[in-house]
Amino acid sequence: MAFFRTSDKLSLYYTDEGTGPPILCLAGLTRTTADFDYVTPHLNGVRLIKMDYRGRGQSDWDKTWQNYSLPVECRDVIELLDHLGLDKVAILGTSRGGLNAMGLAMGAKDRLTGVALNDIGPVIEPEGLEFISTYLGRPPAAKTLADAAHGMGSTYTGFKDVPQSRWIEEAHKHFRQTDNGLTITYDPRLRDAFDAAGAQEAPDLWPCFDAMEDLPLACIRGENSDLLSHETFAEMQRRRPDMIGVTVAGRGHIPFLDEPESVAALQTWINALR
Repeated sequence: MAFFRTSDKLSLYYTDEGTGPPILCLAGLTRTTADFDYVTPHLNGVRLIKMDYRGRGQSDWDKTWQNYSLPVECRDVIELLDHLGLDKVAILGTSRGGLNAMGLAMGAKDRLTGVALNDIGPVIEPEGLEFISTYLGRPPAAKTLADAAHGMGSTYTGFKDVPQSRWIEEAHKHFRQTDNGLTITYDPRLRDAFDAAGAQEAPDLWPCFDAMEDLPLACIRGENSDLLSHETFAEMQRRRPDMIGVTVAGRGHIPFLDEPESVAALQTWINALR
């Protein structure tokens, strides 16, 4: 367990394990380093670094919710790399983590050796954002982790053949049990930042995608994703014919990353980093 202090004095949690090409894992909007527990055993021969964004997991909450933004999170990434003495790193980015990776490709490409995107691209479908808005910043109605796990199987549409044991693991990652029910693992004011961003015109992120030119690139898409459409995925492949692209059957947003297709794609990508 380790922490570093940002330039604005927040303490952010990270882990740093293994040896080899360094890969930084960046989680989704409300998620934590625990998101990468499933894939970690499959990523051998690399230095695997994981970070909790400000306001999530074991990192400090920010008193200024406006700082829950992509530019500030990208700054935090750079400061973590500086703290670790790393000139360059590859990024495995899940959802928002992939948006941060694309932002870094635009603004600090010299710090990157490659990018792997988990169910995210330059176009974010409104349907997926609407689903996020149904739960963001609110404690679940379920009062126990067991009840939450039971509800996930029906709430997270697009997932097929997922054993209940996996939903139980997911419930433990997303929520904390208290005497008064379940609490979320992030600052509820993240919703304010989400709503503020949604009130603005969506930016054109294709230049950020194109900025990853010449970097080893992979993209893993859930077959039933409501955030990354088949059409956007196809355009990404057209622009980057060398992109390692796979669609994971029976998965929505987001694949767990330990599916055989996901593991194979990531291992191919890692080999391209060497």
